[in-house]
Amino acid sequence: MTLEGRIAVVTGGGSGIGAATARLLAEAGARVAVIDRDRDAAQASAAAIASAGGTALARASDVGDPAASLADAAAVAAQWGGIDVLVAAAGFSCGGTVETTDPADWDAVFRTNVGGTWLWARAVIPSMRARGGGAIVTLASQLALAGGRGNSAYIAAKGAILSLTRTMALDLAGDRIRVNALVPGAIETPMLARSFRRAADPDAVREASRARHPLGRFGRAEEVARAALFLAGDASSFTTGAAIPVDGGWLAA
Repeated sequence: MTLEGRIAVVTGGGSGIGAATARLLAEAGARVAVIDRDRDAAQASAAAIASAGGTALARASDVGDPAASLADAAAVAAQWGGIDVLVAAAGFSCGGTVETTDPADWDAVFRTNVGGTWLWARAVIPSMRARGGGAIVTLASQLALAGGRGNSAYIAAKGAILSLTRTMALDLAGDRIRVNALVPGAIETPMLARSFRRAADPDAVREASRARHPLGRFGRAEEVARAALFLAGDASSFTTGAAIPVDGGWLAA
């Protein structure tokens, strides 16, 4: 699959699934803008792409800031001539049930996961429309479909992303902008590690989660990135409004 000549934006591109996706899109020939609130992580991700022979730029930005998303998207489009692909991978999880989640944490989860997806889609759509189409890839979670314990804000936010993905796919189909969601299982990322550390017995929770996957292991960020590459490119030209599991069989079990 090639993305030669395409311009891509990856939010949350400084680590985890976002960083792996940014690298893979660049390897496929895209110029990649890495967006992350952690300036050092964004710059390191962009530098890794450049050292491998790709083209990347880094911008430190809060995806939940409406003005920042518009400004960053405009800067990328001005530098490279437009935007063809958005992978909205920025995410945040705080843990907690409906009763124990602090309202500020609930708002922060929705600001990053749902707000960041919406605001960045809103920011890039005009450029994609002007270029005759594009691809938006969102990041949901298997928990949004299967449910789960002790992570109410995150699971609700990921469910909202699935609904947002479907409605954007319908609204934008006439503009040849395809919108699809990835539905990862538990993926070995810094966010997953942080979620286990919140538990009273992290090792036991980690093992239970691993065993819940029929393939018997956690996923790797690169495995989700390969699915993102498929949805970003022409190989998926008749796919929109889809939710594609990359979950080690979690949802089938």
